[in-house]
Parts: sequence; structure tokens; C-alpha cells
Amino acid sequence: MNAPTTRRLTVAQALVEFLAHQYTERDGRRHRLISACWGIFGHGNVAGIGQALLESGDALPYLQGRNEQAMVHAAVGYARQCDRLSAQAVTTSIGPGATNLVTGAALATVNRLPVLLLPGDVFATRSADPVLQQLEVPSAGDVSVNDALRPVSRYFDRVTRPEALIPAALQAVRVLADPVDTGAVTLALPQDVQAEAYDWPEEFFADRVWRVARPAPDADALAEAVHAIRGARRPLLIAGGGVHHSEAEEALRAFADATGIPVASTQAGKGSLRHDHPADVGGIGHTGTATADALAREADLVIGVGTRYTDFTTASSTLFAAPGVRFVNLNIAPFDAHKLGAASLVADARAGLEALTGALSGHRVAAAYEAGYRAAKEEWERRVDAAYGAADDSVRPSQTQVLGALDGIVDDTDVIINAAGSLPGDLHKLWRARSRRQYHLEYGYSCMGYEIPAAIGVRLAAPDRPVWALVGDGTYLMNPTEIVTAVQEGVNITVVIVQNHGYASIGGLSEATGGERFGTAYRFRAGDGTYTGAPLPVDLAANAASLGMDVLRAATVGELRAALVKARGANRPTCVYVETETADTVPGAPDAQAWWDVPVAETATRPAAVAAREAYDRHAAGRRRHL
Repeated sequence: MNAPTTRRLTVAQALVEFLAHQYTERDGRRHRLISACWGIFGHGNVAGIGQALLESGDALPYLQGRNEQAMVHAAVGYARQCDRLSAQAVTTSIGPGATNLVTGAALATVNRLPVLLLPGDVFATRSADPVLQQLEVPSAGDVSVNDALRPVSRYFDRVTRPEALIPAALQAVRVLADPVDTGAVTLALPQDVQAEAYDWPEEFFADRVWRVARPAPDADALAEAVHAIRGARRPLLIAGGGVHHSEAEEALRAFADATGIPVASTQAGKGSLRHDHPADVGGIGHTGTATADALAREADLVIGVGTRYTDFTTASSTLFAAPGVRFVNLNIAPFDAHKLGAASLVADARAGLEALTGALSGHRVAAAYEAGYRAAKEEWERRVDAAYGAADDSVRPSQTQVLGALDGIVDDTDVIINAAGSLPGDLHKLWRARSRRQYHLEYGYSCMGYEIPAAIGVRLAAPDRPVWALVGDGTYLMNPTEIVTAVQEGVNITVVIVQNHGYASIGGLSEATGGERFGTAYRFRAGDGTYTGAPLPVDLAANAASLGMDVLRAATVGELRAALVKARGANRPTCVYVETETADTVPGAPDAQAWWDVPVAETATRPAAVAAREAYDRHAAGRRRHL
């Protein structure tokens, strides 16, 4: 009997070789599971994973980043653009390199997006103890800073022996490819183990295909859902990010065409229907449209498809106000399908929508209901036009007019990326999504600093699509470093810096909750601790230029339009810098159409806080549990 064929490689070399042979497959289309590895090297990975990546060549391409958190953001942007069928890895040194992964890992796991994290770790043999950057825990010798990644990872393992890599690696890619369990996956790699050689079975390096199934709904659950929909007079469908991940947009369009049921969208689900589809009523929840939120308040049945029902979507459990409202949730994850006491339909979004459409044959909402929401949609579009428009091209634009100028030049191919500040609210209410992956809002974790690295990831996944990173001044200051990466790698993204000299979103929230905008402006501090005078002399455009971008400054609406057109046609990373008008006299986005629960001080001496608490108590009285 012949002995099994083996190959002698280090642990790091074996892991890189293994990853290069992992694939996903859905609907007969195969994808590389791990397309590339981002890395910043230090003593925890330079001689292990670093050497292995060098030796592997094109088998697992290497991408150089500047900030560990930003590398995770870039990988997450890539995975989202690839519908979670392809992902990227991130390797770091031990110590601060590893702990810098935590925020990015949380973002990936919250948003159910796959990313493989490969942080270096301390010596498994304890031959160097403590090693540089080692956290010593007197009561536990097996703890390192990498354990901070456990609660934000969907799978975590520390590979302390070469042979342990085989089950750990297989479990890691299983989770990455699983649409229910996916998120950040961490394999902590002690630096001595990375360099240790072992005789690996050749089977470990064979091509392995992880099939991403489209489970169909249970027949009884489907019948229950169909009965509920047929009996509803004012149904509303909420499209979440799962519609995009499942590539279920056409199935959703067919469902809406057949039934006339209106479709609202979460931040992650926006674009599930084109903005001009008659059934698309826009964003829902605290940052939603008046049309969608009014329908939600009166709905007797809410059909959630691929949504997690965050507090922004439910207006902190105050939005679905009809006394007898019920829920039907179509979700591939049972955890989400059972929320709000729903009749749960555990299935792939596309398969579930197709099954519902077929089972509902001949059913359609009443003509009066359909005519009513279509009229409300037209009225909202007039409000969008008013927010986007500027009477004079020579004036400084407002933030919504910046969006209007961009809206005027993009087509179906463009991708708009944002994550934090006041822009997500304006975009959710106003943006007219033209294609399934045009609207890219990271609002599960709403992480400042996400936009620029994510834009790089999206452009790597979709090199022929114009990619726009929309950032406020606060977000830009958090994480501009990957501009250098974009310049170095020739990744043609456009960064639009919207400068309003402060935290506009939190400033507004502070004012609404009695905080009087304390600590939310970039101003000179006076002797008494207050902020007064002109804005700080900070030139973010000059900073972007110093990092290698071409910079176009726009002072007026007319100049902004010209700059955006030029940037869209550029062949290298470009920045459009615009200072926005913040005066109350300038039209902005419509106010929030629904509440968001941010607790206000129950006792206070300042009148603003006292008044804010009274308003809070009025809103909070409308909260309810749906059981």
C-alpha cells in the first residue's frame, strides 16, 4: 500500500497554499474565496506569512496597506461588492497591529460580511516570554491581545501546533462561505509556529469548492406567509441587505410587479428596486422618506426580506403603530427571521421571493392603496428636487446640493460609498439609486473612516465602475491614510470631502437631546472653555494633495458640477473638495420622519435638557414590543 503523498512546508506557507485553492460556487458560477491578502508587516508576521506570500507570487496576491483597521475596511468593501462570494485576508504583526483589527472585525461581523484576519501572536513555545508587545496576564498564560478579537469574530482559533492548522483552516473557510454565519474570521498565528515545517497531506491543497446554496422555504411556512399576505389590506415590504447578498433584485421586482405591494428599503437594502420603479417608496425608519414611514405606521402586515430590523429601521420600536400589525420575515438566518414575533420564512431571499410570487398568483393590493402610495411617492420626489436644486450656480452649495450635483452626473455604473455623519441620513432619504450595487452605505456599524479604504476594495472588485467615497471633515480626519495606498496601487477612486467644520450629525443630535452642540465644532477654544470665532485653519484639500491625490477645489455650485465631471473622467485618484453652506436659510434635507431613541438626562438644570427630556418622554410612550 502506497504511503500518502505529503509536502514539507512551513505553517505559513501551507496556509497561503491552502487559501489559494478555496472557491465558492453559486448558481453554477465559481469564485475565488480569498482573492488577495492585505498586509502590514512586523515581527509577528514578516518572517512567516510575509515570506509565504513572497514565495507564493500570484497564487495569493499581496496588497500593501497603511493602517490595519483600514485594510479590514477595504476587504469588507470588496466582499460586499462581490455579494459575499469572494473575500480577502488581512495579516498583521502582534501587539498594536493585531488590536487595530478589532474595529474592522466588529464592522464585518455586524454587517455579516466575510473577512479573514491573520494576526501574528506570541510564541507558542514560550521560548521568548514575554516577547516584545506581549500582554502578560498573571492569571492566564494562554491569553494574548488577540483574544480581544474573540467577541467580534464569527470564528476564532489560535493555531499552536502545525497539525492544528488543518481543522482550523477548514472551519475558517466554512464560516466565511456560510451566508448565515459569515463575518470576521480570525486565525491567530504564533510567530514561531508560522515558521515551523510540517509534512502536509497533498489533499489539504486540492481545490475545494464551498457551494452556497439557495434553500427554499418550508411548505407549511410558505402557506402561512401567503395566507397572511392575501389577508392584508395595507401590506408593506422592507428590503434589507440580504436582497443584495442573494442577488434577489429581479425576484423582488417581479414580486412587486405582480402584487403591487410597496417596497421600502433599509440602508443596506437601498437599490433593491430602482428609484423610479412605481413600487419603490424609498428609505424607511428614522432616516426614511415620509412616504415609506407613513405606510409603515398604517401597515397591517410588514414583510421583511433580508433585514435585521435595527433601531433605525423600526424607529426604536415606534414605527409600526397599527394595533393589529403582524410580520412575515423572509431571511436565510433563523435568528433574524424570528424577530418581532414574525411568521418566519427561513430561506434564501431569491428562492423565497420566487416562491411567494408563484404562490400569490392573481393576488394584488387594492387599486386605491396602490394609487395612494404612488401619489405620495411623487410628492416626495418633488421634495427631493427642492433639496437638490440651487437657484444660483454662483452660491456656496449646501450638503444636499452637493448630492444633487452628483446625482446629475452619475449613471447606473457609479458606486456611492458612505458610512457616518449626517450624509447617511441625507442619502437614505434623497439618493436615487439606479442599480443594485450603486448605493453602498455601511450603517450596521456606522464607522467613521470606512469610506476611503472601502472605496479601494470596491474598485478592486469592480475595476470598470466609477467609485465615489463621500466623506465629511470628521470622517476624513479619522482615516485618510489609504489615499497613499490608492495612489501607490493605481486604484482610481474619487474622494469627495464635504467640509462643514464640525460634526454636523452629532451636533444636531446634541441640540435635540439638550446637549447644546457641546464639543461638536472645530473652533478655537476660549478661556472659559467655550468654542468661539472662525473655523480652524485646517486645509484638508492640501492634505489630500500631500498624500498624492489630484485635488479639485469647488467654491460654488457651478464649480462643483464642473469638478465632479472632471473627477469622474480622471484616470488616477482624485479628490473634490467643497465647503458647504450651513446657514439655516439654505434648504436642506427634510427633517427626520420618525423617532430614534437616544436617552436624555432624566434630571438637569439647563432648560434645553429639561425640554429635551419632555420631548423624549412623549416619543418613548409610543414604544411597543411586537410579540
